[in-house]
Amino acid sequence: MNGEWLIRGRDGRLSVYQVSQDAVSCRAEITPGGPWGPPRRMGGDARLHPVLATGQGADAYVHLVSWRPTESGGSDLVHSTHFRPLLAALDWEPVGRPDGAGDPTGVPAVAVDHQGRAHVFVRNTGGGLGMRAQAQKGGWGPWRDLKGAELRDAPAAVAGKDGRVEVYAAAPGALLYWRQERPGTEFALHETVPAAVRPGTLRALATSGERTTVLFTDDDTGELCAWRCGEKPVPLAPAAGPGPVAAVRCVIDGHDCTLVAQRSATGGRVAFAAYPSEQEAMGAQWTESGPALPADARVSLALDADGRVVAASLSPSTGQLLLTRRKDEAGLALEAWRAV
Repeated sequence: MNGEWLIRGRDGRLSVYQVSQDAVSCRAEITPGGPWGPPRRMGGDARLHPVLATGQGADAYVHLVSWRPTESGGSDLVHSTHFRPLLAALDWEPVGRPDGAGDPTGVPAVAVDHQGRAHVFVRNTGGGLGMRAQAQKGGWGPWRDLKGAELRDAPAAVAGKDGRVEVYAAAPGALLYWRQERPGTEFALHETVPAAVRPGTLRALATSGERTTVLFTDDDTGELCAWRCGEKPVPLAPAAGPGPVAAVRCVIDGHDCTLVAQRSATGGRVAFAAYPSEQEAMGAQWTESGPALPADARVSLALDADGRVVAASLSPSTGQLLLTRRKDEAGLALEAWRAV
C-alpha cells in the first residue's frame, strides 16, 4: 500500500483500507471512537492486483487507485472514491495507463487538489513519471509525461496546505521533485538532489502552510532522512525497520510536531519518534510500543475525531489489525494495543 491507510473520514469515523489478493476492503468505526464494523469490499466485484494507493482531499473524501487485469491480458489503473466510511465506495473507474499495454509498470500514488480532483502518478514503461488528473468538469484529462528517467517504484504524492499538488520520486543516486507553481496548473520538474533513496521508502506530508516534506531511508547509511525543496537532506534517526514510515503532523504538549512510526526490524514492535515539525536537525529517538509483530506488518497514523493520535498495525499474512490511541496526558503516552 502506498500512502496512509488509516484515515479519518468526513464524519469523524476512522477507516482502515486493506488489500487482499484480488480486492480492496474497508473496516470502519460504527461511531467515532466506538466499535468497528466488519470488512466490506470496495468498488464492486472487479478483480484487482494486490496493490493500493490512497489519498485524501480537504473535503475528507478518500481516493483509491489500483491496477486491474484487462481482458487482453494486460493491466490498467482504476480509481474509486469513498465519500464516508459507512457508505459504499463508487465502482472502480478505468484510468488507463501512461503508455502502451502490458503488465503494471509500478506502484501508483494519488493526491487530491484543493478542488477535490485526484491526480494519479505512476512510473511509465520508459522509466519516467506519468500523471493523469480528473478534469474540472468531470472525467479525466490526458496522460502527461512528467519526464525523469530510471525511476524506482512507488512515488510519493501530496497536496500542500495551499492546494498545490507535489510529487517525489527516486532514481539511482537522486531524489526528484515535481510541483505545480499554482494550484491547478501544469507540473514541472523543479529540483533534483543527490540522495541514495532506499526503494519503497518515500513518504510525503504537508508540514506547514507553505511546504511539504518527504521522508526516506538513505540506502548507504540506513538513516531516516527528511528533505524539503531548496535544502539538503537531513538525517533524523537510524531507520527502525524496512519500508516507509507512517507520519502525521500533530500537537504534543502545545508544540507543532511530526510523529513518525515504523515496525522495528530488531524487536518487531512499533517504534515511534516525534520532533518539532521542520526541525529535523534536532534529531529524534525511537520508543517501542506494543507486542512483537509479523515481519510483513505495516503501520499507519491518523488523528481521530478528538484530535488524538491513533496508530494501527496490520499484517497481510495474518489479517491481524491492532490499534492504540494517545492517552489524554502529557507526552506521547499510549493506551494498550488492542485487536480490532
